[in-house]
Amino acid sequence: MLKLFHHPFSAASRFARLMLSEHDCKVEFVTERPWERRPDFLQINPAGSVPVLVENDGPPIAGAPVIMEYIDETRGYAMGDRRLMPNHPEARAEMRRLVLWFGQKFHEEVTHYFVHERIFKLEIPSSRGGGAPDSQILRAARANIRHHLRYIGWLAGSRDWLAGERISFADLAAAAELSAIDYIGEVPWDEDPHATAWYARVKSRPSFRGLLADKVTGLPASPTYADLDF
Repeated sequence: MLKLFHHPFSAASRFARLMLSEHDCKVEFVTERPWERRPDFLQINPAGSVPVLVENDGPPIAGAPVIMEYIDETRGYAMGDRRLMPNHPEARAEMRRLVLWFGQKFHEEVTHYFVHERIFKLEIPSSRGGGAPDSQILRAARANIRHHLRYIGWLAGSRDWLAGERISFADLAAAAELSAIDYIGEVPWDEDPHATAWYARVKSRPSFRGLLADKVTGLPASPTYADLDF
């Protein structure tokens, strides 16, 4: 049995949820609020971050890229043509590069700002930094996301999928980041038509249904969030 410690609007957690769903895994989900520093969770992952995957009585597998490798190694070969890890070493390197690009660079320059300011601050107590969003931080994120969308558009316009001919973990990593931002209506979808068309394809996959059902108390989703046709 798989158990995933996650937060619904943690982009890394969303990446883990997508990959687990694509592999038809049965998972028990445990919502974790990392800022609470819950002692029992810190025993599982001393870093206090999500996502963390545990299978049966095995050791905790912490971090979306590590979970990606574990899921592929334990279940990828059974996927056949649906395997999300490319076959050729050079293609795998490009896929891993993009997973890191979206999980680190895109996240640090865009997703973290939006999600922390607009969503997490609603849940975090004021004594720990919660409260109203910082308008200067949001302005920076709005400028940054346009550059990233153009890069996604270039990738999607020059390849069948972001990393190559087949859908891969790179597409899920990118879509996970964008999905959290799209909930609050902060993705300028008119920036690049290739990026928009690519995201519509990913969002239409069955693995996305769980993400599109997520809600934030007191903050309704944007009109585009669950609209498969935008």
